[in-house]
This record gives sequence, C-alpha cells and structure tokens, in this order.
Amino acid sequence: MPSATFTPPTAHTVVGQTFTSDWLLVDQRRINVFGANTEDPDPHHVDPAYCAEHSPWGKPISFGFLTISLLAPMMYQVCRYPLGGDPNEGYPASYGFNRLRLVAPVLVDSRIRGHFTVRDVRERKPGQRLITIELSVEIEGGDRPALVGEWEMLWITPGAAA
Repeated sequence: MPSATFTPPTAHTVVGQTFTSDWLLVDQRRINVFGANTEDPDPHHVDPAYCAEHSPWGKPISFGFLTISLLAPMMYQVCRYPLGGDPNEGYPASYGFNRLRLVAPVLVDSRIRGHFTVRDVRERKPGQRLITIELSVEIEGGDRPALVGEWEMLWITPGAAA
C-alpha cells in the first residue's frame, strides 16, 4: 500500500499534498478483457500479431478508457473510505472531470501508477463536500505521463440532498 493516504472527511487537511498509488500492470489479459467488456475489437489493442506488423509501437497499447478506468483502484489506494461500511459515515460519488487528456500510450506489459494532489475542498451544498483532485498517471520508465487531468468527487453525508 502507498505510504500515505487520506480520507474524504479529512481531505481539507491535506490540500496541496500529493499521494501516490502502487504500480498496476497493464498486461494483454487486462486489455483483452476490457475490449471484450466494452465490445471494442480494435486490433491496435487486442491483436499482438497485427500490432507487430502495423502499429507504430510494434505491440498493443492500452485502451485510453482502460487507463482512465484504472484511476478508480489507484485513487482508492490513496483516498480511503470503508467499502460497505456504515452509510451514516458518508459515501463517495464521482462528480466528473474538469479536464482530462490522454498524453502518451500505455504499451502492453507496462506498469502505471497514479499521482493525486488534493487541490480544493469545499461545501457544494449541505451534506456534500466537493473534493477537487489534480492527477497524473505515470508510466514506469516513461518520459511523459499516460494521462493528466482534474477529477472531482463528492463526499455525501446522510440526509444530504442529491
């Protein structure tokens, strides 16, 4: 597990701090399963033989949306809250992205990790705390990040209006 974490209720105490997830492997199995689940047969992702002959990288790359989806487990490593815990404590909801860019391809068998900086925490409405996170996904050994962006999440406490 990462050496430092925060919780949504205490996010206001770590504004400006960056938290880093563990490495995740993006292997061919993960890419193929994602392609099957999203009904995307693009050979640049799922066909190593095609990539060896036609791809500018010579091997498959992660789906951009797969890389984006891996933000969830990376974020959970650094922003802890009880899964299936007491709903009276509150629960998170992804509020969306203010910006998101896919900067560099993630080649098959690469490892990636997320860097998450708490930028702002404010009350959106009673019982809803809006947490703004600046993020980047590092590719191990790479010169450029896989993606960069700004993600917002809500911490909703019981009785809050949706």
